[in-house]
Amino acid sequence: MSVTGDEPIRWGSADPGPFFHGTRAELRVGDLLEPGKGSNFGTRKTSNFVYLTATLDAAVWGAELALGDAPGRIYVVEPTGPFEDDPNLTDKRFPGNPTRS
Repeated sequence: MSVTGDEPIRWGSADPGPFFHGTRAELRVGDLLEPGKGSNFGTRKTSNFVYLTATLDAAVWGAELALGDAPGRIYVVEPTGPFEDDPNLTDKRFPGNPTRS
C-alpha cells in the first residue's frame, strides 16, 4: 500500500512483493503455510490467517514476537492465491500500512 494525498491506495494482491514471513518455526523449501494451525503468537489460538509482509523490518518484528526459544527466522514466501491488506495494521495501528502486511 502507498499513500498519496489523504487517501491510501490499497495494494492487496496487486502488491508485487517480494514477501517475507517472520517466525521461530524451522521450515523447509516447499513447505506450505496455511491457516487453521496453532498461532505462533499470544495464546496460540487457531490462526485464521497466514501473515506475510513486503518489508524485512516487519518480518523481523514477527520473528521477534513469535513464541518459543528457537532463533527468529525470516523466510521468503510466495502467495499461492489472492491476499488482502491486514485491516488491523492498515486502518488501526499504522495508517497507510507502511509494513505492506
